[in-house]
Amino acid sequence: MRVIGNIILSTGNSDEAAILVDGVAVPVRVRRSARARAYKLSLDGVRGELRLSLPARASLKRALGWAQGHEGWVKAQMSARPALVVLGDGAVFPLEGREVQIRWVEGASRTIRLEEDRLLLGGAAESVAPRIARWLRGRAKAMLESETRDLASRHGLAVASVGVGDPRSRWGSCASSGAIRYSWRLILCPPEVRQATVAHELAHLLHMDHSPAFHAAHAELLGRDPRPARAWLRAHGAGLHRFKG
Repeated sequence: MRVIGNIILSTGNSDEAAILVDGVAVPVRVRRSARARAYKLSLDGVRGELRLSLPARASLKRALGWAQGHEGWVKAQMSARPALVVLGDGAVFPLEGREVQIRWVEGASRTIRLEEDRLLLGGAAESVAPRIARWLRGRAKAMLESETRDLASRHGLAVASVGVGDPRSRWGSCASSGAIRYSWRLILCPPEVRQATVAHELAHLLHMDHSPAFHAAHAELLGRDPRPARAWLRAHGAGLHRFKG
């Protein structure tokens, strides 16, 4: 690491640096773009790092100096970000849009059971969070695959595969091969938001863009206006990344 004032430059990776906020080093993930015309700074609240976009030939030192000049903004953003929630005993989180509490019961079966607004399980107390996370991913995979294939079948669309992951910047993706992937965190959303995302990805099998024709196909597949679902994700989607297994 090389320190210049309040700027910390990585000597091993040109994509990593840091700035000091109240004397504490905050990592900065650097992204150069040929299309960028100015600096852009954002906060990844889940990773606790800043993202700095800059033109391809811009000076990194100057860009980091500009970011350091926004220390007040960074402090405000960091204080406003939602706290991380570990999916352990007693934690409350949204499951398909409704609040559910995790309850670990000593001596109970390891099998996870959903009973009204409680998620019950026994087994080793120290493994509750990772087991809940695996259960959620499995539930998301099963539900999204079922809904995707059912909607595709009703509209004569061919889906090659359905998978789930944990991307930071998108809720789904569709390849020209027909392979569709979703964020497992859609299982936390209200069903109508999840279903709108399924219709969105299937619409890409008809139009691999976001043209007016694509939006018309999206609405037709969904059977209603998808804009409320998009608005919900813009308002609440980032907060779904605070839940950790």
